[in-house]
Amino acid sequence: MKEFWVWVEPYDKKLITTALESGATAVVIPQEGKAQEVKKLGRISVIAPDSQPKLGEEVVYILIEGKEEEEKAAAYPPHVKVIVETTDWTVIPLENLIAQREELYAVVKNAHEAEVALQTLEKGVKGIVLKTDDINEIKRVAKVMEEGEERLNLVEVEITKVLPLGLGDRVCVDTVSLLRRGEGMLVGNSSGGMFLVHAETEENPYVAARPFRVNAGAVHMYIRTPNNKTKYLCELNAGDRVMAYDYTGKGRTVYVGRSKVERRPMLLIEARHEGKKLSCILQNAETIRLTKPDGTPISVAEIKEGDVVLGYIEEAGRHFGMKVEESIIEK
Repeated sequence: MKEFWVWVEPYDKKLITTALESGATAVVIPQEGKAQEVKKLGRISVIAPDSQPKLGEEVVYILIEGKEEEEKAAAYPPHVKVIVETTDWTVIPLENLIAQREELYAVVKNAHEAEVALQTLEKGVKGIVLKTDDINEIKRVAKVMEEGEERLNLVEVEITKVLPLGLGDRVCVDTVSLLRRGEGMLVGNSSGGMFLVHAETEENPYVAARPFRVNAGAVHMYIRTPNNKTKYLCELNAGDRVMAYDYTGKGRTVYVGRSKVERRPMLLIEARHEGKKLSCILQNAETIRLTKPDGTPISVAEIKEGDVVLGYIEEAGRHFGMKVEESIIEK
């Protein structure tokens, strides 16, 4: 998950409040004696000379005017967070530094610069530090941060089996965000093959829409979380972060408000993509839907062999939720 910091100099309550409301992860205050004033406005990390992390020690700022400053920025110990600012906002110093260190933060002035910094060398910087006195620019950059978090190459998978099972424990993931049509979460019996389970955005004659919810399936299944990791559905708790994806593969982080486990009749669904098998176990109910390639939800009560829905394939296995290169067979 990329970090979003806002540099506020001099102290400006309106800018700080907007940063908080826009989801900034930290406020940078170079002035002495202002950290406590910021903390009174809300819970947010404050980077200042009189706060932790301390500006000048755990976090350093370097204005890059040439190769000398670039080499200085690269030489700091790996744990030090380095904020770099270029005089003419050229990408080359960023490219060089991204290749050398993880804890790199780029000063930007607007949403366009933020987008470039996040995409440089595909990997991008660890975070951006916005310097502006325009509250609308803070909101624009916040939108870039949300939209640019992750993009996966979703694939079309063909349904090969739909088999009703007996009772099992399934997990409803209720988030603190409203999900949109064409959006859901990636889950699967294996992390190497997952289905895009659609959010409950659709009305029907029996149940109202619950657009904050994904009825994600059986407790044992994997779900994708930020930073290319996974968790078992049964591990989710209020406050955890999970990934929501739309049908184009664009992902964003959402927070779990409630994880609800209930015993329900279940359904095994299997599919194939280019010879690779993938499967999931979902609740057997009309309101649970997979996602067609155009973003249209399709109910598991209607799905049949030969139908095509969206999934995700990866080759590596997982160890404690992290991607590893090893041979793993899951049936």
